Amino acid sequence: MGDCIFCKIANGEIPSRTVYEDEEFRAILDLGPATKGHTLILPKEHFADFFELPEEKAHHLMDVAKKLAPKLVSRLHADGLNIIQNNGAAAGQTVMHYHLHLIPRYENDGANLLWTPGKMSDEELDEVLKTLE
Repeated sequence: MGDCIFCKIANGEIPSRTVYEDEEFRAILDLGPATKGHTLILPKEHFADFFELPEEKAHHLMDVAKKLAPKLVSRLHADGLNIIQNNGAAAGQTVMHYHLHLIPRYENDGANLLWTPGKMSDEELDEVLKTLE
């Protein structure tokens, strides 16, 4: 997509602080980080979201994440790491180009990435399960 900013970044048309690159993906430091070291993994080919990402690319993406995550945690002395991926505006996706967030976490970092667990009755859980079977 010619007007997609993440396509342009992933393909080197717009400068970025690249922490990893191969033939299919570029990982960059997020310019609006949740925490120090917040990294985005971008495919060089345009896919709007997870549902468009081909299975073989998803496998490669996880290999890239598996390579980068321990490096972020150890070199930045993080206490943990969130791996987040949003699909659609209702889920918080603001750029409609698939990307995976690697967010190093630090004790008391103030990053609000958690939710309050909800409650469902046994009947509601059974209904959901039946729908998914």
